[in-house]
Amino acid sequence: MKIALAIEKFSKHAGGAESYAVDLAETLVKKGWEVHLYGYEWDRFPSQAIFHELKRPPFYFTRSMKLLHFAFTHRDQTQWIDFDVVLGFGSTIYMNVYQSHGGVHKLSSARKLLAIRNPLMRFLKKILMLSSPKYHVRSWIESAPFRLNPRPKIVAISDMIKDDIAHVYKIDPNEIKVIYNGIDTKRFSRNSNRRDAIDLRKSLGFDDEVLFLFMSYDFRKKGARFLIEAAHRLRQTTTEKFGLVLVGRPPSPVIARLVDKFGLEDLIRFPGPTKDPQLFFSACDVFVLPTFYDACSLVVFEAMSCGMPVITSAYNGASGIIEHGLDGFVIKNPSDSFEICSYMNRLLDRGFLKEVSKGAFDKSQNFSLEANHSQMIRVFMEAACEDMAN
Repeated sequence: MKIALAIEKFSKHAGGAESYAVDLAETLVKKGWEVHLYGYEWDRFPSQAIFHELKRPPFYFTRSMKLLHFAFTHRDQTQWIDFDVVLGFGSTIYMNVYQSHGGVHKLSSARKLLAIRNPLMRFLKKILMLSSPKYHVRSWIESAPFRLNPRPKIVAISDMIKDDIAHVYKIDPNEIKVIYNGIDTKRFSRNSNRRDAIDLRKSLGFDDEVLFLFMSYDFRKKGARFLIEAAHRLRQTTTEKFGLVLVGRPPSPVIARLVDKFGLEDLIRFPGPTKDPQLFFSACDVFVLPTFYDACSLVVFEAMSCGMPVITSAYNGASGIIEHGLDGFVIKNPSDSFEICSYMNRLLDRGFLKEVSKGAFDKSQNFSLEANHSQMIRVFMEAACEDMAN
């Protein structure tokens, strides 16, 4: 079987979609598939794949022009080869299987605006967004699978994304197959080096506190401000010891002022970016991500696989695997610091924390990369058979 995958950069060290594409390609190669990769960059893994380097657009192209250039270049090049499967991740206009890792652009853009607290600033940002050519080009490219006839196989990476696709593109939900993200459950495990985890806690200035962990490069979109407000409320309502670790970037001036305003310097740490998230998962106790939009955040699965209960929002597709109160909590409104605080407070109970930690670990073992890839390969086989029949 011959398959084509397309993404700008094939690398395990890039974003979630990029590393997923590499892992999927590796599995397909091992199963004897002829794997073709179309993109601008490739870190040469898996080495057996065939890489087609697409010519980069001129430097003077705008971002919207660059998006169109990638989509049309990919379409022109892949049509020269008789592929059984052409997989699209949301940046191409030619495919017979579609699996978007970014969700529905229209809804993700609208929900991210909710992270802006000032109504006037939010309104101005919305006007700028709707007047941006990039916004409309991205939406047009994303809608390609729903214009094609016959329609590609549609795969949603969460139930939330399934509902979003069905709503925005007016298609029967039964046409959409849900395959949740998968992770390397051996790499992300509760059985990591406990000594290193203890050393990290001490280096951060903590001992036996319940440590809440936030991890993201995009503090605003992922709700860091409202998590800090929740920590402030929690301190006012409990005598239990706790701490908050925000990994991903140094604090912005706005975030730094907020910490100073609430006097939380002794409770909050900003260790910056990390290449070893596993270490932070092992060192902390609860993962909190009050995000305003995530199609299906991989970091939630990784944290749960390390035995961490998760507090996240209903705007995160990964919340679809969480059983509220059994292996984590789902926040209805990510800007509601009272709700975030209430769930953090419940997890200060060590006995309850132990129970939901086990529940989180047990749940995560159903979402391995192997299980995800097996389900995707079945979709590929169906798409290939339908193409042969046509």
